[in-house]
Amino acid sequence: MTTRVMLVSPAAGDAQREVRFDDDSPPHAAGLRRARAAAGTLPAADRVFASPSVRCRRTAEQLGLPAGPVPELTGCAMGEWRGRTLAEVAETEPLAVSAWLSDPDFAGHGGESLRQLCDRVATWLTRMAPDAGRVLAVVEPDVVRAAAVCALRVPADAFWRLDVAPLTVTELSGRGGRWNLGLGRALERGAGS
Repeated sequence: MTTRVMLVSPAAGDAQREVRFDDDSPPHAAGLRRARAAAGTLPAADRVFASPSVRCRRTAEQLGLPAGPVPELTGCAMGEWRGRTLAEVAETEPLAVSAWLSDPDFAGHGGESLRQLCDRVATWLTRMAPDAGRVLAVVEPDVVRAAAVCALRVPADAFWRLDVAPLTVTELSGRGGRWNLGLGRALERGAGS
């Protein structure tokens, strides 16, 4: 039987607008209004989850989803860079930023490498696969990217080639460890399946 995993990216907050390493700031009111307007457009799911972040939990609430937070779906741990803008870090640590963008094993910021993130998300997907049905999760964009890397079985450095817009749905469907990937459907009233 086929398992379907629908990953919803949350409403944007200040961290995204400022290109800042997330510090668990809340989403903007406009994004939450868009999420509220899209409530009821997603199909029913057997299991509903969320990244533990404030913006994922708040987005799930506005979508009317009873989502429990799951630690495995946390965004990438950025260690000492958390809360700083990319421009600030690039100015003080240009070689580290270059390494972070080119080496999926880089964790010089004291947090998690992209490969570790991809492995963590792949483990979660593997756990979901045997229990056929529909899974819905509101997750950080980097978790969506990691899931896509896993589904496509591409190298972890492909992570940076994937863009995830706020309030979009990425769907993985598969069985036996083989996934198909549907990317970035807008989450809007009338767009549900």
